[in-house]
Formats: sequence, structure tokens, C-alpha cells
Amino acid sequence: MRNRFDEQLELLNIELIKMGALCEDGISASAKALLEGDEFLRNKAIETEREIDQKEKEIEQLCVKLLLQQQPVAKDLRLITSALKMIADMERIGDQAADIAEITPFVDKNVVQSKSHINDMARATIKMVTDSIESFVKKDLDLARSVMKYDDIVDNLFNRVKSEIIELISADPKNGEFGVDLMMIAKYFERIGDHAVNIAEWVEYSLTGKHVGEE
Repeated sequence: MRNRFDEQLELLNIELIKMGALCEDGISASAKALLEGDEFLRNKAIETEREIDQKEKEIEQLCVKLLLQQQPVAKDLRLITSALKMIADMERIGDQAADIAEITPFVDKNVVQSKSHINDMARATIKMVTDSIESFVKKDLDLARSVMKYDDIVDNLFNRVKSEIIELISADPKNGEFGVDLMMIAKYFERIGDHAVNIAEWVEYSLTGKHVGEE
């Protein structure tokens, strides 16, 4: 019985890795669409969001099966309930990557390319998502906590982008609409970082029984 349960838990890990990889793909595609003005990449990010939604349903069904058939307790129960919380955050990450992609046709890629901090935000959030999923699979508490700390870097980048947008609009008020679009994109990246932190906090809960966000 335990061997079967362990096999299903391993399947859960594999499916979470797949969902995390889809999140990375969605963020990367939306960021490249923004920087390169590439419609194919924009559509890819939107399509990836649909794949993430489907993967969420599959993992949710697997978790429910584990809960009903195996009736886990203690640490195993925390692990499965944490996975359910994590996929909700990953689903939101997919949504926000798609939201970024949908805005890209309305921004000037030449101006965006000169604003490297947006690209830095994209890379930083991809790292956070990757590390948060990896910390769950490897049961690595230190890695999970490093994700929480790394959020400060994304927040600092967000503040830099805000300053750049203010300068852009001050130089020419006609840039106002573009500035709003760029600000929304930066905010979506910042929110992706927040969701990665949420995932890391659920990893900590699965390992220790304590949830940082509730302290």
C-alpha cells in the first residue's frame, strides 16, 4: 500500500514539474513578445495559459484521488494540501503571463528594449518560479526561503521601472498611455514574483507545518 502511495506522490512531483515548466514557458514567451514585438510568441504565451489551466485540473484530480483513496495523515497530508494551494498560484502565474502578452501589441518594443529593467524582472520571476517548484520536489527548505528573500530583488526592479516610466512621461506627456501599459506589465511581473513566494511558503508549510504568511 505504501509503495503505491509513494508512486502516486512521485507522479504528483512530475506533474508539478511539468506545470512549473509551462509557467516558465509562458513568462519567457510573453517577455520575448514584449521585447521583440513577436506575434507568434504572444500567441504562444496565451496558448500556454490554456495548457496550464488543463494541467491544474489534472493535478487537482490526482490530489483528490490521493486524499480519498490513501487518506494520508500528518506530513503526507500537508504535502498534498500544499500541492493544491501551489497549483492555484501557478494557474495565476499563467494568467498573468497571458495578460502581459495581450498588452504587448500596444507598446513600442524599441522603447521597451531600452528599458532593461523590464527584461530583468522577467528573468528574476522565472528564476523564482523555477526555484519554488524545485524546492517542493527536492524538499529543500533553504531553497524555498531563498525564493522568499529574492522577492526583494523583483520589488526593487519594479520600483526602478516605475521611476523610468515617470521620467518617460515627464519628458513627453504623449507617452502617458504607453507608460500606463508598461506599468501594468511591470505590475504583472511583480505579482508573478508574489505567487512564487506563495508557492515557497506552502513548501515550508509542507515540510515544517508552519506557514509564514499566517505568522
